[in-house]
Amino acid sequence: MSGVMKRMGMIFRAKANKALDRAEDPRETLDYSYQKQLELLQKVRRGVADVATSRKRLELQLNQLQGQSSKLEDQGRKALALGREDLAREALSRRAALQQQVSDLEVQHQTLQGEEEKLTLAAQRLQAKVDAFRTKKETIKATYTAAQAQTRIAESFSGISEEMSDVGLAIQRAEDKTAQLQARAGAIDELLASGALDDQSGLAKDDIQAELDRLSGGTDVELELQRMKAELAGGPSAQQQALEGGGEAAPQDRDQQSHPRFEK
Repeated sequence: MSGVMKRMGMIFRAKANKALDRAEDPRETLDYSYQKQLELLQKVRRGVADVATSRKRLELQLNQLQGQSSKLEDQGRKALALGREDLAREALSRRAALQQQVSDLEVQHQTLQGEEEKLTLAAQRLQAKVDAFRTKKETIKATYTAAQAQTRIAESFSGISEEMSDVGLAIQRAEDKTAQLQARAGAIDELLASGALDDQSGLAKDDIQAELDRLSGGTDVELELQRMKAELAGGPSAQQQALEGGGEAAPQDRDQQSHPRFEK
């Protein structure tokens, strides 16, 4: 049972793979990949912007703390000038705490600045790759479109395309039906001529009339032949005799032919 299920699963995957291969358009796949790369580039750019924003915020904090540190230093000097050593000590203590915060912020600022530089360089490299991929994508799409058009034209000329195959089959069916009708008409004509079928229109002749017509047609041909011979042999009298006698010689002519006369 497990072997049957494995075989069914393999057949299903093969069918699905074939269906996906037919439905897949390389141009759509390339456009989708390009879109994903653009989304990734946009995320990297947003990351650069976020890091730059954090860096700028630290710079503002550093400037503020440095301003406070300078102010405390001035206050300590004034306190010493007025003989208030205790105030001067308090001001310097606060200034020392601010300096520690400034040091920590400067370390964070340097870290963010390094990350910003890395992300900026990565964004530039990714931009170059996206631009190169876009050029290659358009080239592949144009080549694929041209090859697809050439294939369709070749299939149309060779008659193996689906559209041309349908047209060819329609033409073949029409020719077959025409030949069948011609053969049927010829067979019916032969059957009518032989008398195997009756002509219900009443226009066809029976066999006796057809034979009489054939014989009379032959007699007319013989008469015409005798007339032409008479014209060539003896002039108008002979022509008239040939026409009146139906091609037979007169009795006097037959006697002359049987008893020839010799002149001295």
